[in-house]
Amino acid sequence: MPELPEVETTCRGIRPHVEGRVMTALTVRNPRLRVPLPADLPPRVTGQTLRTVGRRAKYLLLNFDAGTVIVHLGMSGSLRVVRSDEPPGAHDHVDFVFGGEALRLRDPRRFGMVVWQAGEAAQHPLLARLGPEPLDEAFDAAWLHTVTRGLRAPIKHVLMDSHRVVGVGNIYASESLFRARIHPLEPAGRLGPRRCARLVTAVRETLAAAIEAGGSTLRDFVGGDGQPGYFQQQYFVYSRDGEPCRVCGAAVQRVVSAQRATFFCPRCQRRG
Repeated sequence: MPELPEVETTCRGIRPHVEGRVMTALTVRNPRLRVPLPADLPPRVTGQTLRTVGRRAKYLLLNFDAGTVIVHLGMSGSLRVVRSDEPPGAHDHVDFVFGGEALRLRDPRRFGMVVWQAGEAAQHPLLARLGPEPLDEAFDAAWLHTVTRGLRAPIKHVLMDSHRVVGVGNIYASESLFRARIHPLEPAGRLGPRRCARLVTAVRETLAAAIEAGGSTLRDFVGGDGQPGYFQQQYFVYSRDGEPCRVCGAAVQRVVSAQRATFFCPRCQRRG
């Protein structure tokens, strides 16, 4: 699933092509996504100026005067800039057309969504209860220490809880915990101020590095410019079970927790 760096990469890739332009058409080839695309969406946005392109958590926000189109890329979707007359593929379900160019939503699994929110986007139920952005000042060591008090859940689960912090999925949680030298199954409530500070720094550095590299090449992900990401080449532990740790040489291990594969170095990330 595209995580925060992939969505941010897409956001930055499409923004220069469409901000400030008038949407001349909304072409819907298949409205049957995870949530059916609203039938009244084309007349709402056709002829309207796209003011800004933004991101909240793993959602792309196309902001118009009357409201916002909220796009989620699902498990393997992408939103790319193409020529509007380029023939669509089998999985190209929606085109946001801006004259000679279009934003094309490709979603092989049809697990993404395109929804409308009149007025402020933050009022939509998908966004209203989200936690802070991990790259914002609100996500700091003091905040993390406060929200983890008394929690027995593994710290990796807490990092992936969008009500506590947004956009940190399986890949970047594993990588951040390695950088912070914290075992992924360590109970969150046992982290003291120092380890919380290390983890906040690690999350920020991991996400920033992934954005700089253009995201990951996981499955079908490509950025808004159609190019794949390259952060996968920098993985310390994710999907490297059995391979030597890049720091100490110990074999990277894999466990399944909450139905998610978790990767860690048993030497660099000791419990307790």
